[in-house]
Amino acid sequence: MDTTLQDPLVGQVLDGRYRVDERIAVGGMATVYRAVDTRLDRVLALKVMHPDLATDASFVERFIREAKSVARLAHPNVVAVFDQGAEGAYVYLAMEYVAGCTLRDVVRERGALQPRAALDILEPVLAALGAAHRAGFVHRDMKPENVLIGDDGRVKVADFGLVRAVGSVTNTSGTVLGTVSYLAPEQIEHGTADTRADVYACGVVLYEMLTGTKPHTGDTPAQVLFQHLNEDVPAPSARFPGLAVELDELVASATARNPDVRPYDAVALLAQVRGARAALSEEQLDAVSPQALAGEGGVLGAAPSEDRTDVIPRVVPREEPGASHTARLAMPPSAPPSAPPRPARPAVPRRGVIAAVVAVLLALGIGTGVWYINSGQFTRVPALIGKTEQDARQALKKAGLEVKQVRRDFSETAARGTVIRSVPGTNERIRGNGSVTIIVSRGPEIVKVPELKGKPLAQAQRELRRVGLAPGVITKRFDDGVPQGAVISTEPGAGSGRSPDTAVSLVVSKGTPIDVPDVTGESVQDATSTLEDAGLKVKVAAEQIHSPEDAGTVARQSAGEGSRLARGDTVTLTVSKGPRMIEVPDVVGDNVDDATSALESAGFEVEVEKNFPFLGDEVASQSVAGGDEAPEGSTITIKTKGL
Repeated sequence: MDTTLQDPLVGQVLDGRYRVDERIAVGGMATVYRAVDTRLDRVLALKVMHPDLATDASFVERFIREAKSVARLAHPNVVAVFDQGAEGAYVYLAMEYVAGCTLRDVVRERGALQPRAALDILEPVLAALGAAHRAGFVHRDMKPENVLIGDDGRVKVADFGLVRAVGSVTNTSGTVLGTVSYLAPEQIEHGTADTRADVYACGVVLYEMLTGTKPHTGDTPAQVLFQHLNEDVPAPSARFPGLAVELDELVASATARNPDVRPYDAVALLAQVRGARAALSEEQLDAVSPQALAGEGGVLGAAPSEDRTDVIPRVVPREEPGASHTARLAMPPSAPPSAPPRPARPAVPRRGVIAAVVAVLLALGIGTGVWYINSGQFTRVPALIGKTEQDARQALKKAGLEVKQVRRDFSETAARGTVIRSVPGTNERIRGNGSVTIIVSRGPEIVKVPELKGKPLAQAQRELRRVGLAPGVITKRFDDGVPQGAVISTEPGAGSGRSPDTAVSLVVSKGTPIDVPDVTGESVQDATSTLEDAGLKVKVAAEQIHSPEDAGTVARQSAGEGSRLARGDTVTLTVSKGPRMIEVPDVVGDNVDDATSALESAGFEVEVEKNFPFLGDEVASQSVAGGDEAPEGSTITIKTKGL
């Protein structure tokens, strides 16, 4: 039965403008319809909040925030929002309609994707998120359902309904919005999310595309949340050993449980993805999983509740006297058993000691409240401003404090990588064994690309990192004026202003080109000497081949005459075993044309001597008798009849 027939909105016109034609999808917070804008006569998608949520001011505000946020992005890989409005109980967004399917549909139908396809999808997703991150937004709900793949092949990111400004903190009393399978550990533990939470979700999506299954699954959402907090995302090659190590490294980098270890935002992850793609061979990019070869498809072990955006109970910190605020999550019923409990310590000694001290203090007339509060319960935050992140961590550890979180912010005065401020601030009191948030400088908001022409590649890469930019793709070309291994140019060029962590492509010189000499037919020793004198390296192939060249001489070279190589490049030489000896066909009595064809088909050159043409063209003799052997490629002479 078609449930859309029972939908009260289908066939209605919202706001006197949007005619609702068909229900497309139903989510945890909204329903999406295909509709027609009757004013502009165009098809669009209408996202309508569930009526029971429309009475909640926070949900309505989130809807409006989505419209404003996406309208500011205007990126080709982001689903555009055209309008926002409300009619009665219906609050809606009018959005771009993308004819096609979601990434969830693709993975559910096909299972694991080839690495090339997975990266082709991931790159535009990261481009869209990168634009959002650089515009100051965090998506917070990245998952395959929110990646749309159009019939024309375009990839677009949808559903910015949970978008937040970068740096803002969502810290609810025990709940967090999101989808359990893609929540970063810090979202679960602290209820906070910055650009690195989107990076984590993209890492999970990449793992799912490469393997056809989610890294963390369970019978209940609590079991999945527990795994996010306590288990690393496994390497994709652990499931399909044929996958390249570069893909394992991508997933591991993006899904590091410590957010400080992840790429800072989607732009930084995109640079890593492009670097990994450049390192993969065509065979590695087109690797096919055993699952695909067996004709299996679909996501394994995915509970429906794991795919929905929902309000999820989060791990609430539990405070204990004298201890840091730590998030705790009970072990789910079906999770592995925890370590056995340590033997209980007697309760009397500690309480007895405190009671005895209190008794003595009372006898001396000293107030116990002041003594208890100040006796080791609080300490002061040491001076951290100007220190490197590593030095700041050491200073806090020495003071008995922990780093709660590392945030990064722009600074025109503080050097990149040094501490700008801390929370709590310098010399403020904090409970003993407490934790401190440090804010580290990202350097200026706009960084100028340094002049790198003529500098060795390694030095150029170091200078880019020093000023806060990322070394990007390296291409090489011949250049007579720039030494081999030095930078010719950059893209963007020197002096260009870019945001920190932007990738800078480098063009590196291969030096003056060397014209490769022809050494076929020479002895290996002479050929090696000739090539080395030209500035090339030589490798001799282990296997020898038959060729017209004499045995022991060079039969073939990997770069032929006229090729251009860089100094230090390698030419591989293949040594000849001499020509093969093959049997000569008997062509006496055949006409010249047939005889020539037979000899050439056997692998010989043919020379014809016609004594008296008027006597006909029948072969009277051949230089090598039929049935004898001769070297392949050698010349056989045939003669016609004479007087």
